[in-house]
Amino acid sequence: MIQLSRAGIGLSGSHIMRLLGYGMLTGITMGFVMACNSDADTAALNPIDKAQMQATVEQLANEMLVPGAVVILRTPSGEFTSTYGVSSYAGSEPTSLTQHIRVGSNTKTWVGTVILQLVQEKALKLDDPVSLYLSGVPNGEQITIAHLLTMRSGLHNYTTTLELNQTLDEQPTKAWTQDELLALSYQYPLDFLPGTEFGYSNTNTVLLGLVAEQLDGKPLAVIMQDRLFVPLGLQHTLLPDIHSNAIPSPFSRGYMYGNNVLTMDPPYMLPEEMQTEARAGVLAPIEQTHANPSWGWAAGAGISTANDLVIWVQALVNGDLLDADLQQQRLNSVVAIDSSNPNSASYGLGIAKFGQLYGHTGELPGYNTFMGHDPDNEVTLVVWTNLAPTIDGRDPATAIAASLINMLYKPSN
Repeated sequence: MIQLSRAGIGLSGSHIMRLLGYGMLTGITMGFVMACNSDADTAALNPIDKAQMQATVEQLANEMLVPGAVVILRTPSGEFTSTYGVSSYAGSEPTSLTQHIRVGSNTKTWVGTVILQLVQEKALKLDDPVSLYLSGVPNGEQITIAHLLTMRSGLHNYTTTLELNQTLDEQPTKAWTQDELLALSYQYPLDFLPGTEFGYSNTNTVLLGLVAEQLDGKPLAVIMQDRLFVPLGLQHTLLPDIHSNAIPSPFSRGYMYGNNVLTMDPPYMLPEEMQTEARAGVLAPIEQTHANPSWGWAAGAGISTANDLVIWVQALVNGDLLDADLQQQRLNSVVAIDSSNPNSASYGLGIAKFGQLYGHTGELPGYNTFMGHDPDNEVTLVVWTNLAPTIDGRDPATAIAASLINMLYKPSN
């Protein structure tokens, strides 16, 4: 059975620890136990019970005070699609598959794919030290490109800092430069020696974005457009300029209860009194729709739609943008984050794995997304919610995804 705790793959170490997706990875890491059969055929899957799945989505969304959610589940024997609730708190416009949302750390899979394309083109090597491309990185001579992609550099995660969290609360429209983000990280020593441990850090992906810009000679947004979005026909996916807090129409508004500083530390939830007020409707969530996502940049500022994420995660896992050998190396690179629990989430070269689904998760204030694809059973699942995190410290889209996966896959024998 899949069990999720509130500490996953989003940003790291605080509520922000999960922002952009780390919260979910670690939370998933701490308890993502799949009920899937390991056999690669549709016999591993239960028939889709649309009524039961819809009831599950509604029950969880209502329980977690989520205004709106979208689900797309596709299998060889059928699919389940749900557009639950509304796109704004106390509003009336329903959610839809075409609404733009902020996808947080799913952005990391875009950057990782660009870097691997550059490896394929022999513009760099996975074992190159980052100092070969960027100066001023602490221990840059020992930190490789592979360390950055697999979250094993030891570089401190800038999103765990009080300074960032306070600024997000006090100046939500601030445009962050990459130098500012890296400075927040570099003021701390390495968390561990490069290559010796797993440590989810958005600092890694910011550096990868800068490496891509240096080698390709273009802004990262243009690189992604040219290399990823245009070839796949993703017309509603983009990396916004750091000075933009806009989100294209149509879009769902995003919300969170409380603020970043309040939910920085375990157990990452609101005080009991505030939870009671929220459930009673006395405490309203704070809108985060137009908060500037530049603090995530390459690590999590992306915008997309549910429909585009389906196309993307299938291409990501099936290797549509890499040659066969490098794609297999990417899939083989995933290693359990919790070495003592082989059923925990795994992480590799800019890609995560949850049970049999490869993909990623993403969270930033107001939005939570899950995307996964199982190439053996041809299962694709995308979920987003317009609330993140929940008042009791959960990642709502990931919680919904976990429940649906448990319903779909047959227990292992």
